[in-house]
Amino acid sequence: MEHDAVADTPITPAHMAVEHGDLEELTRLLDAGVDPNEVWSNMTLLLHAIDAEADGAAQTGERLNAARTAVLLAYGADPELPGPDGTIPRLFAFRYRHGLAVRLIEAHIARRHGGIIPDPCPELPRATDSPA
Repeated sequence: MEHDAVADTPITPAHMAVEHGDLEELTRLLDAGVDPNEVWSNMTLLLHAIDAEADGAAQTGERLNAARTAVLLAYGADPELPGPDGTIPRLFAFRYRHGLAVRLIEAHIARRHGGIIPDPCPELPRATDSPA
């Protein structure tokens, strides 16, 4: 995802924690009241988490995980809230082949809608250790 940061808009502490995978700091900030739907650089925290997890795994070869996504959803990030440019988290994760995030997002959406996922993504292949 393209970051449209403006020179006079420094990265927020929560987005910095997401970017660096600092779950302890992210949890501390959310627990202190940071909005889990905060937007910076045209990305919600949830979109940023999906991007950082999938892109990080692809660049480093490390195992794909959804820890940042899980923390944000646990603290109330809206799994159906599109980013400022209209990017939908579930579809963004699907395009990234981040099956772990897709499944977490779908579980949260299903709970919200009484066990039914509206307009589900096509079935994904089994989650893998790294995106394709």
